[in-house]
Amino acid sequence: MADVTVKHVDELAHYDGPHALAGIKFCYAAKGLGVTAWGMNVLKLAPNVTNYPAHDHLKDGQEEVYVLLEGTATLRAGGQSWPLSPGSMARVGPGEKRTLLPGGQGATVLAIGATPGQAYAAQS
Repeated sequence: MADVTVKHVDELAHYDGPHALAGIKFCYAAKGLGVTAWGMNVLKLAPNVTNYPAHDHLKDGQEEVYVLLEGTATLRAGGQSWPLSPGSMARVGPGEKRTLLPGGQGATVLAIGATPGQAYAAQS
């Protein structure tokens, strides 16, 4: 049998614990696919939500790449803004505080992260 895992975004388990945010579905893509080399999640952002947490990765040194799969969004980081459309990719360094603001149709974003030079430790 081939070492291949195929899933649709809608099949991924998502976080629904006490820190869940209204209008944001945080889906476990790496866990769903069995990826162990880097962190990977799918963010499903409802139209025009503004509560996606601004954050950086100074403590863990993690770089993040965002790939917009559906909808539109604006990436804000370092006092600047970048419009994202389907197919857009953006890398954000660890020290940049960033947030995502979805447009009027919402946004589905693939977020990939890892710390350069360190083995990835998957979270359970």
